Amino acid sequence: MKKVLIITYYWPPSGGSGVQRWLKFGKYLPQYGWQPVIYTPSNPENPATDTSLEKEVPAEAVVIRRPISEPYQIYKKLFSRGNGAQKGGSAVVNPINQSGKKSFIQRVSLWVRANLFIPDPRASWVRPSVSYLTKYLEENPVDAIVSTGPPHSMHLIARELHRRTGIRWVADFRDPWTEIFYFKHLPMTFLAKRRHKTLERSVVREADAVVSVTRQMTSDFAKLLDPAETKGQEKLHTICNGYDEADFVTSREIVPEDKFTLTHTGLFSADGNPVNLWETLAQMCTEDPTFCTHLKLRLIGKVDAEVLESIDANGLTPNLENMGYRPHSEIPGYQQSGWGLLLPLRNEPESKAILTGKFFEYLAAGRPIVAFGPKDGEMAKVLTETHSGEIFEWDEKVALRDHLKGLYNSYLTGIWTTGADRSSISRYSRRSLTGQMVEVLKK
Repeated sequence: MKKVLIITYYWPPSGGSGVQRWLKFGKYLPQYGWQPVIYTPSNPENPATDTSLEKEVPAEAVVIRRPISEPYQIYKKLFSRGNGAQKGGSAVVNPINQSGKKSFIQRVSLWVRANLFIPDPRASWVRPSVSYLTKYLEENPVDAIVSTGPPHSMHLIARELHRRTGIRWVADFRDPWTEIFYFKHLPMTFLAKRRHKTLERSVVREADAVVSVTRQMTSDFAKLLDPAETKGQEKLHTICNGYDEADFVTSREIVPEDKFTLTHTGLFSADGNPVNLWETLAQMCTEDPTFCTHLKLRLIGKVDAEVLESIDANGLTPNLENMGYRPHSEIPGYQQSGWGLLLPLRNEPESKAILTGKFFEYLAAGRPIVAFGPKDGEMAKVLTETHSGEIFEWDEKVALRDHLKGLYNSYLTGIWTTGADRSSISRYSRRSLTGQMVEVLKK
């Protein structure tokens, strides 16, 4: 069995979306003849803790945990809003996502984040990790190195190991680097911005293979290659996120909700707040009290305070079930039992290139997706290809209202089908995608 060193910040018992991609790759790699060797922090700043994910780690995996020092505890104390909005804790106000005027402390925090922690607040882990892993690899050789970011400090660890050892290196990008939506919102100096771009270019050029989750990201990275590198394009690969069929049961085993339940799972950020949805639902409640008694909004995961405030401002709090973070093993059941799945992208131009991890779980759940974002983006294309739902612009209300009425009529009549193309959806299974990643490793 060949060995691959995987450098990742997120690993169980860490929960949240960042852990899913390489946890699932790691789960299926042994079936393709590769043993995963995981290098991860022993004390990371977890967005959530989910011990149920530990059962996904294959018996063949070697997990190396080393301590990390980072400034997020101070940050959380400054920006947690103790209003009880989040089940099991405070609602966190992210100043990058937050609309409106920021406080003085928030502005100072963003400046420090943007200019002193490059590429991210985990940068202090690079040097000790390189020192430890250089010695480790001398005694425990591997056939390849994979780094996955963000945080992009993981790529800098792999880059230095690649330079020292010559071991082939795959840089995997779950999100863009300088093309990510919030990059332009950070108050960077010219020197800080140039440093980010220099590091990004170095990683893309020095890695033996660069993998990203959407075609647009791959196209953006192609622009960073050295024109003299004639084989540069061959090292760029697009391997999207997906769903694990083992997480899902057939719809025959799922009991539909007795209320007209619209479900959102995962992080619900302020810059993805679909105000037109809340306003449309409020209007439908006013016009039809029966609809209001049937309506349930189920939010599972971390929710920014502004989203909850917007729901409340439209009088929908009585219809809200805010469950907070739940173990990932419970999520597919909730996704499959509702009458619609809410999926707002971030209201940023860069969202055209994004396919979120939960999108593929939504596809596997087989319930109608109600998405919000650009109609010419990556998500819109897959929705059309798989016949899995509709996407609406941020200010679109008439078409949204008609669509919601159609879903509600399905609820009233008990119609439990979506018309989704299961054969198109099956290509996004985690097992199949792992096979694609193995082909990259083989090269």
